[in-house]
Amino acid sequence: MRRNEQGQTKRSNGARANSAKSPTFERMLGTRDSSRFKSPNEVKVMGRFLSTILLGASGAAVLLLASGPLTAAVESKAAGETSTKTCAGDNGGITLPQGFCATVFADHIGHARHMVVAPNGVVYVNTWSGTYYGNDTPPPGGFLVGLQDINGDGQADVMARFGDTTEQGNHGGTGIGIYKDWLYAETNDRIVRYALPKDGIVPQGAPETVVSGLPLTGDHPMHPLAIDKNGNLFIDVASATNSCQSQNRMPNVPGDKPCTELETRAGIWRYDANKTGQKFSPAERYATGIRNADGITIDRSGLGLWAAQQGRDELYENWPKIYNEDQGANLPAEELLQVKQGDDFGWPECYFDNGQKKLVLAPEYGGDGGKTAGVCAEKKEPVAFFPAHWAPNDLMLYNGGQFPTSYQGGAFIAFHGSWNRAPLPQAGYNVVFQPLSDGKPSGKYVIFADGFAGGHLDPGEAAHRPSGVAAGPDGSLYIADDQHGRIWQVTFHGEKTVGVEPAPAPAKSAQAPASGNTAQAQPPEGVHPDAGADVTGSLPAPPGQTAEQVKLGEQIFHGLDGGTCAGCHGANAKGTPLAPDLTAGKWRWGDGSIPSIAATITKGVPTPKDYRSGMPPMGGAQLDPTQVLALADYVWSLNHANGG
Repeated sequence: MRRNEQGQTKRSNGARANSAKSPTFERMLGTRDSSRFKSPNEVKVMGRFLSTILLGASGAAVLLLASGPLTAAVESKAAGETSTKTCAGDNGGITLPQGFCATVFADHIGHARHMVVAPNGVVYVNTWSGTYYGNDTPPPGGFLVGLQDINGDGQADVMARFGDTTEQGNHGGTGIGIYKDWLYAETNDRIVRYALPKDGIVPQGAPETVVSGLPLTGDHPMHPLAIDKNGNLFIDVASATNSCQSQNRMPNVPGDKPCTELETRAGIWRYDANKTGQKFSPAERYATGIRNADGITIDRSGLGLWAAQQGRDELYENWPKIYNEDQGANLPAEELLQVKQGDDFGWPECYFDNGQKKLVLAPEYGGDGGKTAGVCAEKKEPVAFFPAHWAPNDLMLYNGGQFPTSYQGGAFIAFHGSWNRAPLPQAGYNVVFQPLSDGKPSGKYVIFADGFAGGHLDPGEAAHRPSGVAAGPDGSLYIADDQHGRIWQVTFHGEKTVGVEPAPAPAKSAQAPASGNTAQAQPPEGVHPDAGADVTGSLPAPPGQTAEQVKLGEQIFHGLDGGTCAGCHGANAKGTPLAPDLTAGKWRWGDGSIPSIAATITKGVPTPKDYRSGMPPMGGAQLDPTQVLALADYVWSLNHANGG
């Protein structure tokens, strides 16, 4: 079987407000934290008329500006605050190697995806919305965000939102970049560009459409982008399916031959960043066989294209006669690719076996669990690889001057974190550094930043999920989170000659399950906030069923006997971007009775109504009727816990 942004709740500086004198702001700027901002009596924004002031409970002033075709929301920090270049005591909740420190540069800005930093230090962020985030309500204003730190304290003093709004039919996007004097961004099915402002941080002219008609269907509708120094605009157009089956993610369904999806998906396309009005078509495909390159970037030469690929899912769930649970959780690898025109990296016929360190034939195309390579011997292999299902979400090659020389040319990769390693513990939720030299690994990767999840390695419960990485002109590193919209700025304050070191392991959350066995830091059923507690003891048993049945169902939900439910529905069953809340009493495929729930579990959901991917029968697990009944009892009990 198979997240919601919280409101801003921060410390307030309102008690320090000087009611006798309010500052006047002469430029368009914004904030990372509404609590640092006092409400000005007068704000001038590039000579534009201030149309609305919304005062938040914390005393922040949010300005909604009518700026021709653009809509911007701006927040401003009180004048007079001094700059103190110090690190937060807890690095904003994350751990870093010695000599590095982090500040919370901005917070609660929406579902922050990728970032780019302008030469003047303004950080531009693309944010997203929609079914991937449970259709929650985005912040008011546009989906593009500008952030600027005026006083150098590692925290943005100003935040400005701009671009089309939800009311204008926009849903935001992922990709963003700068080329010459233009800011490029993905919005819906288009890549648009704005002329960078000469003053302030918000573009003043209307956006121009560079490319339109990008595919939005299927599992992977996002479009990361990168632009080389010659103006080649590279766009990732990821696969619509997991493995090119006619019935996506269903057990024992072979792959399509030929995989016609490859004509318009699962590759990188190239366009001209200097031209407008271009249309997406198969003709501009640059490289193929790339399932989902959520992070693409250009190397220090200004011409070399690199990508981080998310490997396929559900080897065990869809092919249980060939793979076991451990193989399903630990295969295939995530990949770092060096991409050249005409390259074919093998999807959907191939996946990279991290144990054998080679591409092998996928089961949908006659594969036998990794014994046969077949056509995969002719495909291009990755430069480096990483553990399965960590989900690389962005990639940056470091060429800044602030970090130690050992980081020069290496790759920072934001790993969003897994959802599908059940019944084993979920993993990832970190930022990794891979040393590189002359296009090859020069050392083993290390976890550079950790602790984002806050003790809950679970897509629904994690405090933060890394989604973007970018470097500033000063060489600092920015990390974005799309769970609750936080941006960190990472700086270095040590000797430039030190080597690459991993971050310390994060302290265990007080809410995380404890274990006296250091060899098994997680409970056997996987990461679950209530592990060890008799949660089912307070749940009602369905009529005619027993508490023992409900308990068995709870155990299967969290991984017993190969159960995979928590991986998609979340450890608390309250839903994730992949699958609905099972506790809300909303029955999509039946009437909520035990037979109806059991039938849905048994048959699966090939074509869900509101989610991207289907649920295979029994979630891909091999359950007998007694286990299905117990699981149905547990789901029923979750919906009647309060007498419902």
